[in-house]
Amino acid sequence: APEDAGAASSTSRIPDDVADFARRALRRRLSLDEALSIADARGYRHAAFGTGGETGDEAVAGRGRIGALAAVGAPAAFDDWTAERISYRELDRCGTPREVDVESVFAAADAGYPTVWDTVDRETGAAVCVPNAPGPILHGIRGDDPAACREVAEAVESEPVERAATFLTNQGTDAHLAPGRIGDLRDGAGYRVAGAVAGEPETKRGGHVHVDVAAPGERSAGGGGRLRCVAFAPTGRFRDRVRALRPGDRVTLCGEHERRERSAGEAEGPTATLKLEKFAVRDLVRTEPAVPTCPDCGRSMSSAGRGQGYRCRDCGTDAPGKVAHEIDRELEPGWYEVPPSARRHVAKPLVRGGFDAPVHPER
Repeated sequence: APEDAGAASSTSRIPDDVADFARRALRRRLSLDEALSIADARGYRHAAFGTGGETGDEAVAGRGRIGALAAVGAPAAFDDWTAERISYRELDRCGTPREVDVESVFAAADAGYPTVWDTVDRETGAAVCVPNAPGPILHGIRGDDPAACREVAEAVESEPVERAATFLTNQGTDAHLAPGRIGDLRDGAGYRVAGAVAGEPETKRGGHVHVDVAAPGERSAGGGGRLRCVAFAPTGRFRDRVRALRPGDRVTLCGEHERRERSAGEAEGPTATLKLEKFAVRDLVRTEPAVPTCPDCGRSMSSAGRGQGYRCRDCGTDAPGKVAHEIDRELEPGWYEVPPSARRHVAKPLVRGGFDAPVHPER
């Protein structure tokens, strides 16, 4: 932002502490003091721009130097990089509706997929690459290969492009995610955690879907080893995948962790929320306890009394207890993700590959 911009530069080899700063900057909130301390110790040139906002709480002049120092350290911190081809509008058009032929966007997206991804959302019909907010960017094409991104961008029919540039980015890399354990997660950080579904998914007001997940081996219901996972309404059809989970399913979940206060009258339950970006089904519950049927007449048996099993009232046959009944599951083992229109830029699309289980990509 103009009021807290900053810059840093270096021409030397990237030290370990600067690379570490870059890794941490993607996964937690860091202070300007720490950034300046490292930059000064390494002899980096840096500068602050802007007024800092009206109050100290709104902005700190030059706070952008946190991100600038992280950018200096990023080449040594990360090894997965993607490209984005950004096309810019003519200056006098900024603030007016963008003139982009959506059909040409979809045709170009189909031609470039899967090397070029998150260009469109085929389910909703949205041209994801075209921003909604006012600004100078006409469209941004992301993918694994700079040349492919450029080719897709040039195939889009639109208002005149004033200029274009290709950037090396960490978009679509999951660089913000760190391994974590339920019950030991920092506020505001991105994690990849394992657990077992601990309750039936619920659709709350606004269409958000909540499901509680327990840490491996967690048995108490007190909430200390529980994590509330949320698929928000804008994630669209991804919510159906979350609704299809059942208690006992083993999963790996990815998203940003947020602590919350218990609401009035809420006695127990998790006080931490994971904003779901993707999840992997590791093992599905395939059966559920069911009242046995009579082998002679095929009718459901009735309870014979507490602790006495079941008995067929017509035939007199009995059974010691409920039996395992196979259930149909809508899910399969593997990874599921939010659709392109709901994906944050740094989150890795499944189509890029490199995951530890089968993938079910959204297009």
